[in-house]
Amino acid sequence: MTFDTLGLSQKVLDAIKASGYTTPTPIQLQSIPEVIAGRDVLGIAQTGTGKTASFTLPMLTRLERGRARARMPRTLIMEPTRELAAQVYESFERYGANHKLTVALLIGGVSFEDQDRKLTRGADVLIATPGRLLDHFERGKLLLTGVEIFVIDEADRMLDMGFIPDIERIAKLLPTKRQTLFFSATMPPEITRLADAFLADPVRVEVARQATTAETVEQWLVKCDAEPKAKRAALRDQIREAGESLTNAIIFCNRKRDVGIVQRSLKRHGFDAGELHGDMDQHARTATLDSFRAGRLRILVASDVAARGLDIPAVSHVINFDVPTHPEDYVHRIGRTGRAGRSGTSITLVPRSDIKYIQAIMSLIEKDIPWAGDAVTDSTESDGGNRRRRRRRPAKDGDNRTTAEPDGKKSATSPAKDKDQTADDKTGNRTRRQGKSVPFGSSEFVPAFLLRPVKTEERAETTPSTG
Repeated sequence: MTFDTLGLSQKVLDAIKASGYTTPTPIQLQSIPEVIAGRDVLGIAQTGTGKTASFTLPMLTRLERGRARARMPRTLIMEPTRELAAQVYESFERYGANHKLTVALLIGGVSFEDQDRKLTRGADVLIATPGRLLDHFERGKLLLTGVEIFVIDEADRMLDMGFIPDIERIAKLLPTKRQTLFFSATMPPEITRLADAFLADPVRVEVARQATTAETVEQWLVKCDAEPKAKRAALRDQIREAGESLTNAIIFCNRKRDVGIVQRSLKRHGFDAGELHGDMDQHARTATLDSFRAGRLRILVASDVAARGLDIPAVSHVINFDVPTHPEDYVHRIGRTGRAGRSGTSITLVPRSDIKYIQAIMSLIEKDIPWAGDAVTDSTESDGGNRRRRRRRPAKDGDNRTTAEPDGKKSATSPAKDKDQTADDKTGNRTRRQGKSVPFGSSEFVPAFLLRPVKTEERAETTPSTG
């Protein structure tokens, strides 16, 4: 099956051929004819399967007729991050090379004035993140009553980032008679509810089981210490062991603060590493991504801002410095490698305290991930700097335990000599059993100050002076 059989216009087919593509992916094969026919589509596919082209190509075919009016875009594509929005913008520029369409990109970190000028000229395609779109609308710079096609891309990421209320608000500003395309890699209950509310009799396109990982990605788990310094040393060991097979790599951290720490640590040890996270300004984020794509940067340390939809085809390794706490994020992270049929490797550093997250991931993907070396099996044991403090049990008679003295020092108790004698006569925190009862409602441990005798002072009676 080729693109020629899907109903695309000749201009679009010429652009596809110029890009070097000949065979559609499964989701493109099933989605494109339905989008061209004007049907609502619910597309579910793992990351890296060509979802972007499955809606950009038919949209270009449908937009060949007509022109947009000032401040009234004909189509609206919602993306959760600036990078994803910029990537979709590039797809329209590449595949729409033979069209005279105006494509506007509304994202944060860019001048409002430049974006406003494009909206004033009229945008056939509007690609936006929710916050910046609503900013323009509230300023009175944008009307959404002319939208013919509404696309929600990476819907599950929208949910994770808290954008669902914004998406629901935006949907109410659109005409009720429209075509809606809804794409997601996973379908949690909240996203299913959203799809039911937005889509009218949709065609469901599911080319892979939900939350699966690509078969081209070799996955490994590596036991490590949770102490940060030791964990960074384990990361460097994995990079060195990979050798020349690691042509480039994305290293994921759970927190933005740790991204900078890991990146600086790698640079101090001679590795060529850059950082990418949501607190960076747009110019720096774009420059870092361009360097990584062009091969000028070998290692990219990133937060989950780089986990969804970034099209960097030749990433050889993904390393999870932190185990993602949400199992769906694991699927998206390792989807940055092994794309377009290429092979890739995923390595996850696992301290003992994170084994519960690994178990949740394996339950989601319905696949066991092998260990490289020793396996972590028990999350309740202590582990490096991330030890769980256990509540000290009361010492039993005869136990050889260490107990705290009133002055804060410690002394070792000795075994009791007979059944009626207490195990410790030194601490003062414990009642003796010989002839004394334990206060009702407490254990045998009584604070020392409660055992001290109460001193009473007799006050001398005085008589008022008569003189």
